[in-house]
Amino acid sequence: MKEIGHWINGKHVAGTSGRFADVFNPAIGEVQARVALASPEELNAATTDAARAQVKWGATNPQRRARVIMKFVDLLNRDMDKLAEALSSEHGKTIPDAKGDIQRGLEVMEFCIGAPHLLKGEFTDSAGPGIDMYSMRQPIGVAAGITPFNFPAMIPMWKMGPALACGNAFILKPSERAPSVPLMLAELMQEAGLPDGVLQVINGDKTAVDAILDNPEIAGVGFVGSTPIAEYIYGRGCANGKRVQCFGGAKNHMIIMPDADLDQAADALIGAGYGAAGERCMAISVAVPVGDETADRLIEKLIPRIEKLKVGPYTAGNDVDYGPVVTAAAKANILKLVESGIAQGAKLVVDGRNFNLQGYEDGFFVGPHLFDHVTTEMDIYRKEIFGPVLSTVRAKSYEEAIGYAMDHEYGNGIALYTRDGDTARDFANRINVGMIGINVPIPVPLAYHTFGGWKKSSFGDLNQHGPDAFRFYTRTKTITSRWPSGIKEGASLNFRQMD
Repeated sequence: MKEIGHWINGKHVAGTSGRFADVFNPAIGEVQARVALASPEELNAATTDAARAQVKWGATNPQRRARVIMKFVDLLNRDMDKLAEALSSEHGKTIPDAKGDIQRGLEVMEFCIGAPHLLKGEFTDSAGPGIDMYSMRQPIGVAAGITPFNFPAMIPMWKMGPALACGNAFILKPSERAPSVPLMLAELMQEAGLPDGVLQVINGDKTAVDAILDNPEIAGVGFVGSTPIAEYIYGRGCANGKRVQCFGGAKNHMIIMPDADLDQAADALIGAGYGAAGERCMAISVAVPVGDETADRLIEKLIPRIEKLKVGPYTAGNDVDYGPVVTAAAKANILKLVESGIAQGAKLVVDGRNFNLQGYEDGFFVGPHLFDHVTTEMDIYRKEIFGPVLSTVRAKSYEEAIGYAMDHEYGNGIALYTRDGDTARDFANRINVGMIGINVPIPVPLAYHTFGGWKKSSFGDLNQHGPDAFRFYTRTKTITSRWPSGIKEGASLNFRQMD
């Protein structure tokens, strides 16, 4: 059985805690490897080494740091196929979807090549008599990222790219369910010229997470995952004086107006609702058609599209639309929520409960589901399902439709399908959700903007990637400078005036 360890000081090392977790192939439901789970002592030792390596890396000029990232981007493109294969074997998503995962991380790394510009400070000449003022952005020291299973390439790059570009050392604690790709990224970083110790990859569970939150050498922590864990990490990290950004769960709505192109909206719902088996924090899991006529027509268009979806292993290539979910427990939770929807009165229009794939009976596959006449009190509406389940909540009016989304505890992403510019403009201005799509189903911003939700989808005041990432991973220092030339002054107890 293959054993997966850690990446410490530029090399693979075995775990010493004696604890391991199983890594499954979700398509066949079998264990394919064991991953070491770090002890607090292992985490703390790696952090001490990272802090030591950071001193020289932080003193390296930003342009040279950017060259390392530029080389990493080249190497990532070179190894795209190998990375996608490893990602799919542990997560279960299709190869094209795995490449999309890698590509969206790569785009953030490309943005980080512009670090020399993003790290420039400000300067004011003659702020007072003979006085100049300027600011500089300096690294926070050692940062850590705790990343999820559903994007084992993208989210680690979203975290480590800006952190490293800013001159920090970085501790990456990836999901123990999909550990291989983060280790491969570390190998590529070393090949690109990153000094040993600047990037450490520590596999682990809650024990490692708590060690990160309690370690005084770690100045900042970023997390992506469920809301309960996001709240826990944010609270404990802040209590320990750390800079913390946490991104939690989601329940993303798509509002379909009567004037919308329903074929376009239906196609968008198929991709946004069922892609990656629904294991995306930006998945659309709630369709809100306005008016019964719109709802009836939308359901009519969705059913044949859903029934044509092909579910299978990533090894089937382009013949598969989505693969299995990540674990047996995830599958069981999805089906439990489906049963709750039926019990609470929703109409199951497309039933995927009895989906079975010949030759893959032990795989963690879940067939596509479509509910109609869902209400806001039902569990399938309130909770994040993280599976291939689309709920339809009918609204009588535009105001009622946006009210559903605005009243929900999550505020990650939302989409509106309409041909009316006034409606779209009102929607964008009023909705209390962080990322908005107008006739765009999954409104994930590009790398030079920032990614982040509102309400219980996000904790902290700065978002991921874009300019916010460079603010998060640096501290601003402001200098007031004066060089007297023959000027003599007596002592003054007054607060200094600049003019």
